[in-house]
Amino acid sequence: MDVLYFLAPLAIMLGLVGLIGMYWAWKQGQFDDLEGPAHRILFDDDGELDPHAKKNEDAQINDAVQNKSESDLKEK
Repeated sequence: MDVLYFLAPLAIMLGLVGLIGMYWAWKQGQFDDLEGPAHRILFDDDGELDPHAKKNEDAQINDAVQNKSESDLKEK
């Protein structure tokens, strides 16, 4: 029975740490682009030596995701 005096506060503290971690990740924008990494695999990595290739690739992905979400909204 004495172990409950230790385990109950420990469980509450671990739960609070998890909630704080989720809130921090949410505020840092970790959940803003959930589809981008899935679409990024579809593009070739030919431009790895070009320093501007990453910016162009990100712009293409964002445009593709934006167009897809706009078309989904139009369908509904």
